[in-house]
Amino acid sequence: MVNRGIRGATTVTKNEENEILRETVVLLREIVERNDVIAEDICSVWITMTADLDATFPARAIREIEGWEMVPLMCSVEIPVKGSLPQCIRLMVQVNTDKSQRDIRHVYLNEAQKLRPDLSQSK
Repeated sequence: MVNRGIRGATTVTKNEENEILRETVVLLREIVERNDVIAEDICSVWITMTADLDATFPARAIREIEGWEMVPLMCSVEIPVKGSLPQCIRLMVQVNTDKSQRDIRHVYLNEAQKLRPDLSQSK
């Protein structure tokens, strides 16, 4: 078994607590579903948001999911590069798995599909 990183990103339409929490959960659930993982297999989740999002900590939403209470979570601000995608939430989910790097399914939702069109595919 090895540790693999699963990338994911999504966007919101406004800096609003409920939308940030909701879209964080939607993104995490897609990552979990597409990669067939469970919380017990997760080493940690690194969460970043662009500086224009400050209404809440997205980790709050993940901590409220049953079975995810003990998963280590860390929030940070994304590097503010000029011209980068605004209102973006990114996840790096580190998981223990037997899957190869090629078998990992990264998830890009909403406007974040522009970040990695090569990986932004339907289920």
